[in-house]
Amino acid sequence: MTNLESLVEFSNRYGSDPSFVLAGGGNTSFKNSDNLWVKGSGTALSTITKDGFVKMNRERLSDIWRVEYSDDPETRESEVLAALMDAREAGEDKKRPSVETLFHDLFPQSFVLHVHPAVVNGVLCSKEGKETIKKLFPDSIWIDACEPGYVMASAFRKALLKYKKATGKDADLVFHQNHGVFFAASTAKRLDALVKHVITSIKKEIKIKPDFSDKAIDLDTAASIAPVLRMLYNENGNARVVFKTNKQILKFSSREEFKKIKRPLSPDHIVYCKAEPLYINNYAPAAIKHKFDEFKTTLGFAPKIVFAENIGMFALGSTFKEANTASELMFDAMTVVTYAENFGGVLPMSKKLTDFIVNWEVEKYRSGVSLNVAKDGFSSKIAIVTGGAQGFGEGIARFLASKGANVVIADINSEGAARTAANITETTGSVASPVTVNIADEESVRRMIRETVLTFGGLDVFVNNAGIVRAGSLEEMTRSNFELVTSINYTAYFMCVKYASAVMKIQRGVSPSYMADVIEINSKSGLAGSNKNFAYAGSKFGGLGLTQSFALELAPFGIKVNAVCPGNFLDGPLWSDPVRGLFVQYLNAGKVPGAKTVADVKKYYESKVPLGRGCLPEDLNRAVQYIIEQKYETGQAVPVTGGQEMLN
Repeated sequence: MTNLESLVEFSNRYGSDPSFVLAGGGNTSFKNSDNLWVKGSGTALSTITKDGFVKMNRERLSDIWRVEYSDDPETRESEVLAALMDAREAGEDKKRPSVETLFHDLFPQSFVLHVHPAVVNGVLCSKEGKETIKKLFPDSIWIDACEPGYVMASAFRKALLKYKKATGKDADLVFHQNHGVFFAASTAKRLDALVKHVITSIKKEIKIKPDFSDKAIDLDTAASIAPVLRMLYNENGNARVVFKTNKQILKFSSREEFKKIKRPLSPDHIVYCKAEPLYINNYAPAAIKHKFDEFKTTLGFAPKIVFAENIGMFALGSTFKEANTASELMFDAMTVVTYAENFGGVLPMSKKLTDFIVNWEVEKYRSGVSLNVAKDGFSSKIAIVTGGAQGFGEGIARFLASKGANVVIADINSEGAARTAANITETTGSVASPVTVNIADEESVRRMIRETVLTFGGLDVFVNNAGIVRAGSLEEMTRSNFELVTSINYTAYFMCVKYASAVMKIQRGVSPSYMADVIEINSKSGLAGSNKNFAYAGSKFGGLGLTQSFALELAPFGIKVNAVCPGNFLDGPLWSDPVRGLFVQYLNAGKVPGAKTVADVKKYYESKVPLGRGCLPEDLNRAVQYIIEQKYETGQAVPVTGGQEMLN
């Protein structure tokens, strides 16, 4: 294995371990006499390749120390950043070197690893941190908290030179207060041994540990808080709220314990969680708004983290990634505070240092690159698609996700929902989440809505797609099959809209201009009767009646309710399933005179469409997109039938 291959290997290994690295943080490097390869800014260690490292000229890096820079911090950091950019080798102009490049170059060892393990930061962010480190690692260097960038690099340089002069050897272990640990070694194997020594030694000192076990809380209250916070963060709903709770989080949701995490512990906590979280204990929307607005007025920014007393923690962001990252970093902060209790209690960053990092251009750039805020028009949307594991439902969910929406794949088929959600996430880049639901069961529907809200923060688009068909003549149809079709296609629509609209109403109450959508995937059979298929057609006719009625009731809340009436998806599982598909059912029911095979039935139905084919998911998706984007239609039934059924 070459040195660069070793660099990639241990970078990926430590970067994939959340006990060492969060939010793509941490830094690694390799150097020889001429060059330094250091992680590029905004690049995640967990997935970095050789191309993710920036090749630097070490002679030009050394020249940086020969220049006298401005006394003004902002000007000085801009000057040093420009010098770092100039130190890149030819062909590296599209990469931005890590802000900590100078630190890595100062170590003479070939390999350097800088990480922020919670177990280590528990010491570095504690009142007895310096004494503890000196006791456990007498040959290490301790550096007091200081401004990052050139000031911090200068402190490192001075400390390393002093250590070399005093001991005659090069330091391989540097602990920086409130900022993590640097490991340096001549080989990757030696680096791993040094890391293991540090982690093992500190763990032996820890008696007080965090408790991550579950504890029951009022999830309905949590689900009523999240949509309020979402709209307060962005009145157009272009936000996500991630909810987390367990015994560790609930510990800090008490007023006294909350004080321990009110101030930030490290630069990363500021970058991703802002300088301070918000605490609330009155969950009425007006009370939450008052606290939220007061926070913004006082601190000049919206909170990224909100602790609700005896409920849990809400993390806010413009995207799911941003909110989830904030959640991870604040959870890390709580863990660090708990570990710090073993070493005299927590010692947060000073206000002066906090203010510097809040305004530091380099950290603003780093957070912007890492969060990668989506810009697509649908990126603000949170959607549920029932029956989303397959067929039209999967097509709609995949389409919405491709446009940037976060989508919940709700289906009674748990494995199918999980498989579809994972595939959509992988192929579109938008996070899709599976939820198991029986839409004929009211409690299951309520849990579906609640789980959606606690995962993403709210709900903008509810697509009532799940449906069932049981064909047969009057003589053949049983009451149980008739009531089954009615319960899924008609009654379940009512229950879904009841709970989905409740969330949308909360969001409208916070933001009066906000609009949401309920879309029923109906059928051409909702526009015209269907021979020997009256149970299905009757439920779909009823669905249009519900759509029009819901539209009238929900219009004052900015909720548009419309239906799409697709023609037959002849290539989909509803029709083509070899056991339960409609082709088989219709053949057995004798619905198509003279049909001898499934192929005969399919050909018959294709012949009934003026445009000569069945409806496809993309046809349906165009209608769904129109309904969501338009602002002046509600209570409508949009036919997508290839001309087979036309509105009068």
